[in-house]
Amino acid sequence: MTKTVILVGALDTKGNEFAFVKRLVEEQGVNTLVVDVGVLGEPDFTPDIGRDAVAEAGGGDLASLRSGEHKDAAMKVMADGLAAVVRRLHAEGKVDGILGMGGTGGTSIATSGMRVLPVGVPKVMVSTVGGGDVSAYAGTKDITFIPSIVDVAGINRISRAIYTNAAGAIAGMVKVAAPASGEDKPLIAASMFGNTTACVDRARGFLERQGYEVLVFHATGTGGRTMESLIGDGYIAGALDITTTELADEICGGVFSAGPERMLAAARVGIPTVLVPGCVDMCNFNGIESVPAQYRDRNLYQWNPNVTLMRTNVAENRTMGQMIARAANESRGPVAILLPLKGVSMLDSPGNRYWDPEADDACFQAIKDAVKPGIRVIDLEHNINDPEFADAAAQTLCDMLQNV
Repeated sequence: MTKTVILVGALDTKGNEFAFVKRLVEEQGVNTLVVDVGVLGEPDFTPDIGRDAVAEAGGGDLASLRSGEHKDAAMKVMADGLAAVVRRLHAEGKVDGILGMGGTGGTSIATSGMRVLPVGVPKVMVSTVGGGDVSAYAGTKDITFIPSIVDVAGINRISRAIYTNAAGAIAGMVKVAAPASGEDKPLIAASMFGNTTACVDRARGFLERQGYEVLVFHATGTGGRTMESLIGDGYIAGALDITTTELADEICGGVFSAGPERMLAAARVGIPTVLVPGCVDMCNFNGIESVPAQYRDRNLYQWNPNVTLMRTNVAENRTMGQMIARAANESRGPVAILLPLKGVSMLDSPGNRYWDPEADDACFQAIKDAVKPGIRVIDLEHNINDPEFADAAAQTLCDMLQNV
């Protein structure tokens, strides 16, 4: 079956560039479906889906947007409209991949359409900001960014090569099918940090021997958000949320926050979930010089030249305990909370740098005080990285999975 790629961009200012890419993609035996998101001038060629349809899907009126007086409103309408159009096309089975080209505005609009597509659907964005921090544009999706090097304005010696590479990339992506791996196994999401690696590695092996496939997410903000996104999209059968350290960064202003709704996707979807206050002893900053002034007298540890850890205190741990209890209380499915009484990380163990039973107890007690009756809270006289704790966490999740 012939594949179809959506080409999305402003055909009033970048029509020649998109016509060039359209021809190259089609020469590879791939169909194209062009969506125009320009609002000012007339398109250089007729798209398959016009700007008026995009604006209508975004709840706006093209005539009012064409004045150019409210560019911010126009950007939002076209971004929302593109997302709605792409979502509909995918539901109809008409999308095998998507490619966009543009500056910051075009990137913002095009990636809004890319982010509504599932992980695994090829997404290529040729962008003037492709070589910088694109996290705001990518969100939690697998968008491939290609730096445009020069502005997306004309076909010249440099841009011709970039556009050709982009066309070849998206055509190749949609034409190559992932090799079959036999029967798909239920997916388990697990959160991990350097300080919980021993625990998660052992638990992963346990679960794999029981017939599950484990996806491990590094709890660096992006990892937590990606895990939450995949859970929300229905990919995940169970959550082994051992490393909830991103809560510390949310509370203290660290660099690895995953947002205030971390842990809530599993609760709302209702999948079996094991929650652990893993690595809640530490908040993360960049180099030592980046630590805010109000934290300079705290227990700081340079994990590496680019990561500085700060030991969380009693008040912060109490707040994190309340957040964990909230996630458990809101769960629509089976949930259990496991407490490692001998420390929540490798550094938080007797004799080590972050061993602080008072702070840990504040988190544990806050969980017990706030959790609803009937939700299991299991005390284990182990450090989080002890084999016994890892086995108990994995077994608890397995028991819940087998009983749903």
